[in-house]
Amino acid sequence: MEYEFRRNSLDGTAIARFSMDHEALGQWFSEELANDGQRYEQICEAMAQLRSGKLNNWRLVGADLTLELDREQARVYANVLGFDEEHDLDESMSMYDAESESYCGLEDFEQALLSWHKFLNRHGE
Repeated sequence: MEYEFRRNSLDGTAIARFSMDHEALGQWFSEELANDGQRYEQICEAMAQLRSGKLNNWRLVGADLTLELDREQARVYANVLGFDEEHDLDESMSMYDAESESYCGLEDFEQALLSWHKFLNRHGE
């Protein structure tokens, strides 16, 4: 999984861009986490409890996206996907899900989270 962080040249907001199949993670970092230090600390605490075995899974519901963590992976998904697996769509009508749902290993997520935090601290947020 590859990613980069940069600033919007118009308003200076931080933007996270993640590689194909991980786009929802970029949206989550940019819009749901942004520069919320309290939320960052909450997620770090949850990851520590997952690693120590005190938790099996953890969820943070945001305005548009939800973050789910378990001992092995992180999942980000849109709160309103609009379709469930019971609906069979014609192949020409299939949805591109990478922008509405992404998975990665917990260690990869933690590394991205730390990198995001460092990026924001380096650039004055």
